[in-house]
Amino acid sequence: MGNYYLDNEDIQFYFDVLDVKKLAEIQEDYADNGEADYVPRDLDDCVDNYRRILEIAGAIAADTLAKNAEQVDEEGNTLNPDGTVTLHPLVRENLRKMAQADLMGFTLPRRYGGLNCPTLVYTMATEIVARGDVSFMNMFGLQGIAETINAFANQEIKDETLPRFCSGEVTGAMVLTEPDAGSDLQAVRLRADYDEATGQWLLNGVKRFITNGCGEILLTLARSEHHIDDGRGLSLFISERNECVKVRHLEHKLGIHGSPTCELVFTNCPAKLIGDRQRGLITYVMALMNGARLGIAAQSLGVAEAAFRLARVYANSRCQFGGPIENLPPVAEMLTDSKVSIEAARALAYETAAVCDQENNALRLTETIEDLPKERSKELKQVTRKLKRLNAMLTPMSKLYASEMCNKVAYDAIQVLGGSGYMKDYAAERYARDARITNIYEGTSQLQVVAAIKGITSGIFKDYVEEMEKVVYEDAELEELKAQLVDAKAKIQECVDFVKGCSVTYTDLNSRRLVEMGMSVIIGHYLLKQAAKCDRKKTILKYFLAREIPMIDRYRQRIFNGNQLAVDAYLEIVGEVPQAE
Repeated sequence: MGNYYLDNEDIQFYFDVLDVKKLAEIQEDYADNGEADYVPRDLDDCVDNYRRILEIAGAIAADTLAKNAEQVDEEGNTLNPDGTVTLHPLVRENLRKMAQADLMGFTLPRRYGGLNCPTLVYTMATEIVARGDVSFMNMFGLQGIAETINAFANQEIKDETLPRFCSGEVTGAMVLTEPDAGSDLQAVRLRADYDEATGQWLLNGVKRFITNGCGEILLTLARSEHHIDDGRGLSLFISERNECVKVRHLEHKLGIHGSPTCELVFTNCPAKLIGDRQRGLITYVMALMNGARLGIAAQSLGVAEAAFRLARVYANSRCQFGGPIENLPPVAEMLTDSKVSIEAARALAYETAAVCDQENNALRLTETIEDLPKERSKELKQVTRKLKRLNAMLTPMSKLYASEMCNKVAYDAIQVLGGSGYMKDYAAERYARDARITNIYEGTSQLQVVAAIKGITSGIFKDYVEEMEKVVYEDAELEELKAQLVDAKAKIQECVDFVKGCSVTYTDLNSRRLVEMGMSVIIGHYLLKQAAKCDRKKTILKYFLAREIPMIDRYRQRIFNGNQLAVDAYLEIVGEVPQAE
């Protein structure tokens, strides 16, 4: 029997190196356990429970999800004439296995049957599940819907729905996108009207590209204030799957075939309001999206890990020119680059998850503990504000870096396999198809840049990195490597000061370069911290810096040259719009 947790030394390394016990302490502080059958005896028991949960997830991912993935990809799900969807039998088996293992309420309170795990442990599990089947991770990863209900819904709604999520009785969907409102969710037009006669809200309209739109619980963004055109007019609603919601179309996609992507039609669908009116997009969906983006970073890690392992095994066994092809320097470099990139992305995603845990728990304490001492409440609110600003930068960075990384790793895996990688005899082509969505959904890479750039230009990046620069390493070589990061940060600040003196257009044009430079420095410090505990990580850090520092220098030169022909000479370069054929 395989196990995708026990065979991954890097995930286990992180579990040991990051202060999981400290996260457990804040997670268990005033935990909502109700009359749960199991509550950890102490923090050591809590950490041991996290480890056992990951082992269970690792076993299911290896022995069930991975074995079912190819057939699910080939056959997909079925749209029925009545507007319902029948999931593939093996998808249903996957869900049943996860529910039997009590893994469908990962971060929810124990009072509802959840596991009360930190975001970090959930992120690790999400990567493990995605390695087994990228498409199934979407169903597993949509637990963020239940988290949103737990955070913002009233007690009646929580009591009705959360136990069903934890038991695996229901799955959910975040119903946001519309034909004319994709990245710009302020343009959502699906109507929500309050029916005085029945005392309930009714939803009418069309939603498109809805992951698991056939789920039983739908969280829908709709316009409740019809006189307000922007995001202030939107509210969030919950509804149960019923005859008033039809799946009009199942999308035929490049990849993730096991994950049904639906076009939904709402016709007087009864719904309940989540939280307050007009906060649907500004507060609730933004919180939901941040969690989803970290989930996509973990999903990206999973598919990249699967693709890399396939390429490495092939390169070791495929002999050409008198030996295994991994002995050829170009192939060796490709595999080395993939491995370092995966570990770099994992560092960013896992560290971000740990910061999310700190923010979420500080917020939870301030909002739920009525008799919290005044000074403690003030302190927690200050911590929450600081961490919220930091997460607003780190979360989109994690999604950006990991999703772009996994596309390259999957692409390179096909290259390592050569002609075999292009054939369906190997999973490499499936990994590449599945990877392609990661830098599109939950906000394209370009939108992640828009979300992260403020952190670079406002000083959040500078303050965060300078805190890490204060660490003094006993190893002189690590101090020398740190000096490279200190110099790189200074170059980034020069670039920030320069673009601030230019037009907004020029800043926008260089935002991605600035964000990528910032990510490299942040990841470098994470790897530096790891290198102090593991000699192998020092080698990873050396390779990473040898690759990234020249990129920072190149981007700096590009920013300072002032060229913005991509905008100024756009029509001259790209020409007239081609005639439709």
